[in-house]
Amino acid sequence: MTLALGLIMSSFFISSFLVVPFINLLYKMKMQRRDEGGKGKEKSLFDKLHDKKVGTPTGGGILVISIVASLFAIVFPLSTHLGVFISTAYALRSELFIIFFTFISFGLLGLLDDYVKIFGKMAPGRKWGMVAGLGRKTKLLMQVGLATFIGFFLYRFLGISIIHIPVFNIIIHLGPWYILFAAIVIMFFVNAFNLTDGLDGLAPGLLMIYLFAYIILAAGVLDTPLFVFISLWLGALIAFLYFNTWPARIWLGDAGALSFGATIAVIGLLIGNVVALCVIGGIFIIEAISTIIQIFGWRVLHRPLIPMSPLHNTFMALGWEEPKIVMRAWLLGILLAILGLWLATL
Repeated sequence: MTLALGLIMSSFFISSFLVVPFINLLYKMKMQRRDEGGKGKEKSLFDKLHDKKVGTPTGGGILVISIVASLFAIVFPLSTHLGVFISTAYALRSELFIIFFTFISFGLLGLLDDYVKIFGKMAPGRKWGMVAGLGRKTKLLMQVGLATFIGFFLYRFLGISIIHIPVFNIIIHLGPWYILFAAIVIMFFVNAFNLTDGLDGLAPGLLMIYLFAYIILAAGVLDTPLFVFISLWLGALIAFLYFNTWPARIWLGDAGALSFGATIAVIGLLIGNVVALCVIGGIFIIEAISTIIQIFGWRVLHRPLIPMSPLHNTFMALGWEEPKIVMRAWLLGILLAILGLWLATL
């Protein structure tokens, strides 16, 4: 635990020193949210609620990914020379590869989407405003490709092929079907995290709670690489969150949202407790399900089933203030993290 605290604080101070210059850089590069309403079309309720966020720099995920990857490349080899015992649940090189492949590859996909959203040509939406970014099919196919490769690597090179269900102590052997299962879990959390990242501080704050819980789980399975990675990620995230809380001075962008969503899924798969992953990341799941329900309502019943999706936008539409929604989501996230940790010990 002493090592974790030291890594968290080191990462926090380094990240804190770099955030403000990075925000200024984003302004110079004009990496800012565009106005997606208007252009001769009626603005949606979503645009009306979030108009004040236009112009906020986006791309904080790039900074967090760069800091964590750089610090890990320095700290982890150094720790072996300082007498830190390295314990791994899997082959060291394979585990490090899949962690950082996930972290960086989905970050690059998100960065591409951010770039197209900000600098690409905007097209009229079906009902309101303008839309930009990679097409849904293009982004989905790229996610499928990355997630399937990661699932294959987890199965083939790390030998993961089972699901453990606590309480009932059931172990399900999936064999090669684990590849499909892992790909679905990764894609679900990628999009769930991206949907949740809609209010200032919401998704990064929930991620902070998730990482605190998973530091405990990584320590419990004696996985040093994962333990060090989560510690460095947590320190950088806390520094970012200071500038992301309402009113946000910087956002993660899709670079951060896609990367972080995929990585929390892979961490959960590496720990080997999918139930804990779903409980600790429960609010991400709730946000995604609310969107699925809304899509079902429009496409099948031809009417909305909730005022707005994801769920946090419903509370905005009902008149709740943004910080109130975020703080209460964090509180629920803490309770879910405690429940998930308890289940993981059974």
